[in-house]
Amino acid sequence: MKALGKILGLFFLGLLLIIVALGFALTHLFDPNDYKDEIRQLARDKANLELTLNGDIGWSLFPWLGLELTDATLASASTPDKPFANLRLLGLSVRVLPLLRKEVQMSDIRVDGLNLDLQRDENGHGNWEDVGRPAARPGEMPAEQTAGNDASQTPSEPTQESGGQPIKLDIDSLIVNGARVDYRDAQKGQQFSAESIQLTTGAIREGAGVPIKLSAFFGSNQPVMRARTELQGELRFDRALKRYQLEDARLSGEASGEPFNGQTLTYAAQGQLLVDLAAQVAEWNGLKLSANQLRALGELKVRDLQSEPKLSGGLSVAQVNLREFLASLGQKLPPMSDEKTLAQFELVTQLGGTANSLSLDELTLKLDDSTFTGKIAVADFAKQALRVQLKGDKLDLDRYLPPAGKDADSARKAEVRETVANAGQAGTTPVPNAPTQHAWSSSEVLPIPTLRKLDMQADLTLAQLTLQKQALSDVSLKARGQGGALKLEELRGKLGKGSFAIRADADVRPAVPVLSLHTQLSGMPVEPFLKDEQRPSPLKGLLDLNSDLTTSGNSQKAWVDALNGSASFMLKDGVLVDANLEQQLCRGISTLNRKQLSGEPRSKDTPFERLQGSLSIRNGVANNPDLQARIPGLSVAGNGDLDLRVLGLDYRVGITIEGDQREMPDPACEVNQRYVGIAWPLHCRGPLELGAKACRLDQEGMGKVAAKLAGDRINEKLEEKLGDKVSPELKDALKGLFNR
Repeated sequence: MKALGKILGLFFLGLLLIIVALGFALTHLFDPNDYKDEIRQLARDKANLELTLNGDIGWSLFPWLGLELTDATLASASTPDKPFANLRLLGLSVRVLPLLRKEVQMSDIRVDGLNLDLQRDENGHGNWEDVGRPAARPGEMPAEQTAGNDASQTPSEPTQESGGQPIKLDIDSLIVNGARVDYRDAQKGQQFSAESIQLTTGAIREGAGVPIKLSAFFGSNQPVMRARTELQGELRFDRALKRYQLEDARLSGEASGEPFNGQTLTYAAQGQLLVDLAAQVAEWNGLKLSANQLRALGELKVRDLQSEPKLSGGLSVAQVNLREFLASLGQKLPPMSDEKTLAQFELVTQLGGTANSLSLDELTLKLDDSTFTGKIAVADFAKQALRVQLKGDKLDLDRYLPPAGKDADSARKAEVRETVANAGQAGTTPVPNAPTQHAWSSSEVLPIPTLRKLDMQADLTLAQLTLQKQALSDVSLKARGQGGALKLEELRGKLGKGSFAIRADADVRPAVPVLSLHTQLSGMPVEPFLKDEQRPSPLKGLLDLNSDLTTSGNSQKAWVDALNGSASFMLKDGVLVDANLEQQLCRGISTLNRKQLSGEPRSKDTPFERLQGSLSIRNGVANNPDLQARIPGLSVAGNGDLDLRVLGLDYRVGITIEGDQREMPDPACEVNQRYVGIAWPLHCRGPLELGAKACRLDQEGMGKVAAKLAGDRINEKLEEKLGDKVSPELKDALKGLFNR
């Protein structure tokens, strides 16, 4: 038995020596460099690949199956003179005996100087796409056509996985140095590059954490951008379960280029990443994101990865100065009346979406002093379909609107100041001149190119809205727009005890936009909209207004110049501020009485019960043919024009005394029965800001009143003298001579 054991031992020792000797002979007596041409031909036949081996092939057989390639290039066999890859060094080795147990035990894998040059031509064909298709032999169909025919003849069946265990991986490390990828698309004119790619890993073993570090520089031409990025983490994978994790992932870097207008974006993100292909789920938990001053936390989850991916999760953006953040990205904000706006921005929301949509649900948005809740969504990225449904507590819109135009406005204000200065007191001066300076800005208002592409639905409610320094309450807005057709379905709200309801349409598809406006005001106070910092409102009262207007253009000036339509109005419980019509009437009566006024007016204002009429608007000028006003003891009727282009008025007004029971403010204008029922004429002209202060006695009209009163006086004398001595027909004829 001992002899048999010794014989067997010597046999196996001899066999081992033979194997070692054979390995030595193969590696030292057999040189793979002698077979480069055969290797190249095999690559052409099996993979349609043109392989060029400029350097030597190094190899070892046992106990490591090792391979080292230097200075190699790859090209499609159809374009052998245009390599899409070249490699300076590839080195790897595998233990031989573990391969028999379906185990891959490798030492370090090292790749140096890998360059990929990927190009698509004008027809959209890539220089790498033919690789892997066996070359067609003479008389044979192309590989892709053969594959197509086979597919059409053989019904597809699900791939049956082998019942055996998957190959077990055990790699000491993977090192990639100085790799570069260039991509060019001649059809789209796009270029992309990734250079100085560095990848290092720790030991790669299934189920164990694999330290990984990747860094690269990226560039593109549409837009022109450069970025530096670094990724670190610990990779864990299980191929049987199709589960991949990147734990403690940290992504950081910097980006600059055209989108940032010379500024730099410094970004960082970290968290726990998971991809479970069996469950079709990807997750990013513990998300922490920073971009310059912005900081955010969140959780993201994508399900149905291979069918229709769906996004869900949450996002919280900490308070940030949005103005400074956008400036750090090179984004210039439009001019605003208050340059301190956007100083506070904060957001909390639930996320939802698909490959072509994104929604911010259960949204809480804080902007400066305002808080909004609701939903904002992009229903279709390709169509830029925006959906907004928000409810807010308050918003001071004046702060965010552009500053008032200074071109036409400054010239007009100077003209108004001069007119006011020359108007005098108590209407003793001639009637003011009509204004000539246009009151509106010619700056464009609507972003026409953006609105033509807009697909929007908006539903907004506000408890309080400040507009033109007026506090509107219970404001509700519903609007939609698509393809350049914009519709304001509803704009409602309250001001004090009054209310307003507005509907509007805008068609920005033509070269000159067309707009229409329908307005209903009920009990709206007019004073807040007529006063400014320099002057109080010339008019007070509660306004009822109905209007239907149309216009065209894209500036305040163009809109007013092209304004057409109709309106009706009634102003109740009103006051003409700093204008005493009673005093104007008293002045006219004192003239007829040939007496001097003995004192100053008792009141500077004129209250009235109502002021009403209708307007017919043509090209910015509103004609008012039926002005009526009711003042205690007096009635007023008139007609004239409101020139909305220059905010001027030109009216002829008659004031009628309804009885002699009123106490006049001065004995010189004592009313007798002869003055009752006569329309005392006023001419009102000048800037709208003057209100009733623009009114003066109409001297031409006063002459007609005096002539009428003189005729009435003669008729009274005739009546006394003639009595019943003549026929009625003769008396009427004689009176008519003096009333012409």
